[in-house]
Parts: sequence; structure tokens; C-alpha cells
Amino acid sequence: MRLGFAGLGVMGAPMALNLVRAGTPLVVWNRTAAACDAAVAAGARRASGPGELFDLADVVLLMLADETAVDAVLARGTAEFGPRVRGRTVVHLGTVPAAYSRLLDAEIGAEGGAYVEAPVSGSRGPAEAGELVVMLAGAEADVARVRPLLAPLCAAAFDCGSVPGALLLKFAVNLFLITMVTGLAEAFHFAEGHGLDVAALARVLEAGPMSSAVSRTKAAKLVAGDFAVQASITDVLKNNRLIAGAAREAGLASPLLDACHALYADTARLGHGGADMAAVVRAIEARTAGKEHG
Repeated sequence: MRLGFAGLGVMGAPMALNLVRAGTPLVVWNRTAAACDAAVAAGARRASGPGELFDLADVVLLMLADETAVDAVLARGTAEFGPRVRGRTVVHLGTVPAAYSRLLDAEIGAEGGAYVEAPVSGSRGPAEAGELVVMLAGAEADVARVRPLLAPLCAAAFDCGSVPGALLLKFAVNLFLITMVTGLAEAFHFAEGHGLDVAALARVLEAGPMSSAVSRTKAAKLVAGDFAVQASITDVLKNNRLIAGAAREAGLASPLLDACHALYADTARLGHGGADMAAVVRAIEARTAGKEHG
């Protein structure tokens, strides 16, 4: 089976590289061609554009920024859309509104293609290590066909029924992630404000029941003040908006998520949109400074 991959960004590049290293025949395309260089050097074939990518692949994985990028790659809304997806399986790895994914499922199916939702949980580190967690939704036969292809990318895979079940489960996971990291940042701000050794806080957290891979990684960033990106503030804001939208559609309250949204928006306005999500501490620091000065 010929596999294609579009969207070799912070997450997509290591994912594509892991597929090639696992021996998967892979065709890659990215709007910025240089992003494909590492995968091509490892043995992938570079497509000249999305059209050639679909011509050369039976299954196409999409790890794209948003709906606009997905529409462009699929040629959605043009005469090329049907021929591009017909007879192929489109696997959507990114995070988009659930309603949009449901629409893609219907439109691709109507043109004789197959669609599988496969959002992943994890940031750049797990992507590089091939330890992402993938959630799968779609027709049973399509999911069964796609699952083994994703094995080099993930430590675990979970079936989530029909579209958009995988995205909604991803939203629930991300809600916990966002609120947890925000709470961790506030805890470090509290400790620092009381003159405590934040490295000691990190050690106590690591030794106790609050420890997790995420808490250890983000605590190390907060201790060092190193906010090199794994999951950016801008990306968290996007996810926050999508989750809040899904909550409103279902009539669900999301008070913690709403508070986090305000903090991440503040962080972006302070100029840290490209920094790791742990940089939300900068917005908390700014609020403290504001109170101290007025």
C-alpha cells in the first residue's frame, strides 16, 4: 500500500521520519519544501504538489494546521476534489472542529473515498519517539486498514466509533492537558513568589502522585525558563477554542477552560505565541505585576 503524508511541521516532520525509518514507502509534501528534506534524505519521495501526492498514494495522512490548509490539499470545493479522493483513504491526524470533520467524512464518502479521523495526543517529544497516542474513528473496515499503518507513530491506538468520536475524545484529553499545565505554571509562580526553590518543587512533584510525563517535562521548562516549543501557545489557543466550541454546542459548562483561554490569549498578546505552552506563566506573572502596580 502506497502511503502519502502532507504537513511536515513541528509534529508532522518527526512522524513522517518515523514512518520512513520503519520501512514504509512514503511520499511527502509540504508547502515549505525544505521541511521535507529530512524525510527525503531518509528515503521518502518528494511530491511536487498535493495533486502528485494523491496520484502516488493509496492512503494519504494529513497533519495540517487548519481547515483552510486541509481544503487546499484536498482541492475541496473544486472540480479536482472528486478525482483526488476517489478510491483513496484520507487519514486526518490534525485537530479541527468536529462539525468540519463530519462534513469531510460525508463529502469524501460521496466521492467514493474513505475517511478516517486519527487525531493524536502528544507533543513533539512523543512524536519524535514514536510514542503518540492515536484515536481512530470511521467505518470499521477503514479503521482496520489504517491502524497498522500508524503503528510506527504511536504507543497506543484506541477505536472511538464513528466520526467525529475521535476528535471529541481528543478534545476531552486536551481539556485536561491545558488545565493541568496551567495549574502547574501557577504553582511554580506561587512557589517563586514565596521565595521557594522551584527546583525543589519540581523534585517533590516528581516523587509524588502528581508526577507524569507532562508534569516532568513542563516542570523542567519552568525551572530553566526554557520555553522552546513542543506545543505552542498559539496551538493551545486554537485547541482551547475548538474545545470551548464543542462544549457550547452540547450545552456544557467549561469554567476552567474559559479561565485558561484568557491566560493563553494574554500570553500571546505579550509576544509569546510561538513559545511552549508552559510560557503561560508569563501571563500569570503579568497579572501579579499589574496588581503590584495598581
